[in-house]
Amino acid sequence: MIVNRRIQTLDEFTIQQLRDFPNATGELSGLLRDIGLAAKRVNVEVNKAGLVDILGDAGSINVQGEEVKKLDVYANNQFVGVLQHGISCAGIGSEELDDILVFDDPVSNNSKYVCLFDPLDGSSNIDVNVSIGTIFSVFRRVSELGKPATKEDFLQLGNKQVAAGYVIYGSSTMLVYATRRGVNGFTLDPSIGEYTLSHPNITCPDKGKMYSVNHGNFFQYDEPVKKYITACQKKDKTNGGPYTQRYIGSMVADVHRNLIKGGIFMYPGTTDKPKGKLRLLYECNPFAFIVERAGGLATNGKIRILDVQPTELHQRTPFFIGSKGMMEELEGHLTEK
Repeated sequence: MIVNRRIQTLDEFTIQQLRDFPNATGELSGLLRDIGLAAKRVNVEVNKAGLVDILGDAGSINVQGEEVKKLDVYANNQFVGVLQHGISCAGIGSEELDDILVFDDPVSNNSKYVCLFDPLDGSSNIDVNVSIGTIFSVFRRVSELGKPATKEDFLQLGNKQVAAGYVIYGSSTMLVYATRRGVNGFTLDPSIGEYTLSHPNITCPDKGKMYSVNHGNFFQYDEPVKKYITACQKKDKTNGGPYTQRYIGSMVADVHRNLIKGGIFMYPGTTDKPKGKLRLLYECNPFAFIVERAGGLATNGKIRILDVQPTELHQRTPFFIGSKGMMEELEGHLTEK
């Protein structure tokens, strides 16, 4: 991967992309810039969270049965507000909302796209200053333009995504997004308040040295998963091992690291939660799209994540994602008789 030293902002980059497609309307580019704007606002609050009354629980439980953090609510409101007042989005689905939110007005009804979000992934880490992030997914509508978006627009196969991305709020703030043309990363330059192209044409290394999994659930995993984890620990140096475990508990941070350096991230089902914990539509699908565009693989342990047919907005799934070579090793264990 080449780190770019010539400053090119997100706006300049998306405009340059438009020049390569004379018939493009610019609506997707505008949508990505709107997402970037909302993320800037969230970034400001994340950076000063310890100074204001925005840490801690909001005192409510979301549809997932999880405690809602104050910053979760703020982040969700920012993305809803920016996209609702823009011209490029017909509606959204969010981890923080029970159902889809359709922007039923003349401008939005003529928008070609809908978005799905996890506004603040890893929010349980807010209070201890660990990297957190935003995950998003963009689909072209299947419903009739000029009318309000429908649930069918959101319940599409992941391979129908036209774009997906994430923002990581860490030591620096990065926006990484993928289209079918590739994956590019932009780092927020606080001196000018703009995302600048820092990681062009990201490719995921075929092999890595790291595996990410919650070892606390080891004895609740299926036997093939336990055997693979054990193999990661026992690999000798001639086979590139043993692997090092790195598990942050913030999926954006874990998958971002593995995307850049190579590695595998696993969130299997358990005996208590056989369907896993992660949500298909706004966590797993976006990352699967990004990592596959970068040369990696993603599966639910049985089939490709992007081929899983969604049936509900908050559907959960087991999730395995990472470097192609490491994923092929995992699949060898999962299919072992």
